[in-house]
Amino acid sequence: MDIGKEVNKVHLYKNLELLAEQVVEGFISGLHKSPFHGFSSEFAEHKIYNSGESTKHIDWKVFAKTDRLYTKQYEEETNLRCHLIIDNSSSMHYPEVKTMDVSHLNKIGFSVLAAAALMNLLKRQRDAVGLSVFSDHYEYYAPEKGSERHHKMLLNNLEEVLLSESQGKETRPYTYLHQIAEKIHRRSMIFLFTDMFQTETDQKELFDALRHLKYNKHEVVLFHVMDKEKELHFDFDEVPKRFIDVETGAHIDLYAKNFKEVYEKEVSKYFKEIALKCAQYKIKYIEADIAKDLNKILTTYLIEKQKFSR
Repeated sequence: MDIGKEVNKVHLYKNLELLAEQVVEGFISGLHKSPFHGFSSEFAEHKIYNSGESTKHIDWKVFAKTDRLYTKQYEEETNLRCHLIIDNSSSMHYPEVKTMDVSHLNKIGFSVLAAAALMNLLKRQRDAVGLSVFSDHYEYYAPEKGSERHHKMLLNNLEEVLLSESQGKETRPYTYLHQIAEKIHRRSMIFLFTDMFQTETDQKELFDALRHLKYNKHEVVLFHVMDKEKELHFDFDEVPKRFIDVETGAHIDLYAKNFKEVYEKEVSKYFKEIALKCAQYKIKYIEADIAKDLNKILTTYLIEKQKFSR
C-alpha cells in the first residue's frame, strides 16, 4: 500500500460533505447566469414570512440575527426518491493521481464527489436517497431515506469507497444490477456511475440488467464516466508504454501514436453503440468527462427531476 497516497486521500476527502457543499453552491450561483436560471429559486432555504401564514416553520435563529421573520423551505414530506449506484471496480480508479483535488480527479473520485453533490441537493429538498456500490461483489446497499443520520452514513460510506483497495477488482455489472433492481420497490430516479468497462462482456445481459432497473416505472440515468483525453482520444506521450488491464493484469507494450487513429475509431463506435442501446431502452445516457463535467451531473438531475415529477 502507498501510505502517502492513502494519507492524501484521507486529507482530501475527510471533508467530503464540505466539498460537495462548495460544488453545489457554485452550481446554484451559476444557475443565475444560465438558461436554467428559474431552477435556482428551488434551493432557497428560507422565504420571507407573510402575515397570516402558519408560524410553525418560522426560523427563530434567523430572526434573532436579522430581526426579520423567515420560514424554512421544504418542510413537506419527501416527494422524490433517488438511488445512486457506483461502479467501484479497479478501472474506475484510473487515472492514478498523486494529488487529487476538485479540478484533478480520477473516475472514482469524480463519481463519489458527484454523488455527494447530488445528495446535497436531495437533502435541501427533503428528498430520500439510497446508495449501492458494486465491483466484483455487491459492496454496499442502503435504502432510500431522508434523515440527517442516513445522509451522514452515506457520506461515510462514500469516503470508504475512495479509500478502498483499487487493484484486482473486476467489473460485474449485470450480476449485481439485477440484485439492486430487486431491492428498489418504490418508484425512484436511479443514477448509475460507471465507465462501462466490464469483465463480463455479454452486452445483451448488461442491457437486460439496465432494463431491469427501469422496472416499476423507475427513471434511469447512466452517467458514462470517462477520462476523455486518455480513454477516448488516446493522447499519450510519444514514447513506448506498457498498458496494463488493472482488472485482469493483462498487458501490452506499444507506441500509442501508432494506434491512436484506429483506437479512437473503435472506442467511439463502442460508446455510440452504448448510447443507441440506452435510447432504445429509454435510459438517459450522459457522457461525463472527469476533467470538466461535474456541473453536467447536477444539471441533468434538475432536468430529469422536472420530468419525473410531472
